Amino acid sequence: MACVSLALDLPRLQTALHTPAQDERQKLLRGLLQPQARIDSKYFYDDRGCELFTAICKLDEYYPTRTEAAIFTEHRDAIAEHLPARMQWIDLGCGDCGKTRYWLDAIRPARLVGVDIAGEFLQSSLAEIARQHPRLECVGVVTDFTQQLDLHDLLAERADSPPVFFYPGSSIGNFEPRDAIRFLRRVRAHCGQHGRLLIGADLVKDTDILEAAYDDASGVTAEFNLNVLSVVNRELDANFDPEKFRHCARFDQASRRIEMRLISNQQQRVEFGAHTDRHFRAEEHILTEYSHKYSVDEFRALLAASGLRCKQYWTDPQDWFGVFLAEPI
Repeated sequence: MACVSLALDLPRLQTALHTPAQDERQKLLRGLLQPQARIDSKYFYDDRGCELFTAICKLDEYYPTRTEAAIFTEHRDAIAEHLPARMQWIDLGCGDCGKTRYWLDAIRPARLVGVDIAGEFLQSSLAEIARQHPRLECVGVVTDFTQQLDLHDLLAERADSPPVFFYPGSSIGNFEPRDAIRFLRRVRAHCGQHGRLLIGADLVKDTDILEAAYDDASGVTAEFNLNVLSVVNRELDANFDPEKFRHCARFDQASRRIEMRLISNQQQRVEFGAHTDRHFRAEEHILTEYSHKYSVDEFRALLAASGLRCKQYWTDPQDWFGVFLAEPI
């Protein structure tokens, strides 16, 4: 009887986290002590933050998730036709791999590479896919890909399978444009001649629609934003009182971005461990997230500045969201 190699047991997991945890904590503290206090948005996603973000994605006001999903549903076959055969599908920030699951039957990749910062969750998510698709090789890479991306050796194991990077959900908007270009250039460096990037981007629209998406009437986004203070308390042995701050989301027309803030309700002193503190004035704010919005032409230009050409894009009937397929220039 012939022996058939199947993708069973736990998928291979590679760890590429090079920054020590203490260095990350120092970086977080420096951000909070600078004149404009800031918390990196990656600290949103502890267990409670993930639960709240899942709830946000189901809100009537939060259009990006359902709008992107509708574009994928309507245009999945057309998108798949533009992708190379026998590809390596690289899901950046894959989480539970929910969006990738939707694509597997249509694209039939030679390999799935899931990239995420949460190792145990990543491996369990890939293990579930491996059970459902036993002939598909699944590999996980644990890294903060927003800071560092080096998959060259891994992708070279299947040099005949072009990489397709999948970055949905408009997360590219969380980068300032110059940082988005740096990140996209790192992706471009992996593409060779035949690689592709399939990426979602939120498009500019009416201010009221944008602000409601980040400040819903039921207060879920406010709770999500305030929860980051509890994460900081754990990371830095700090004593933030979330009840002394309030959530704010405003669209900056000049910069074409949503700015998420936590505003101090009163003058207060926050301690970070035993030896460091900061005084916050009433109405002083902590910046927690940018979410940049683009026109189609602006996003094409961003791709071009990164060494990528927009081969095709798809949008919804209202032009609220764009899905862009890019190839190396």
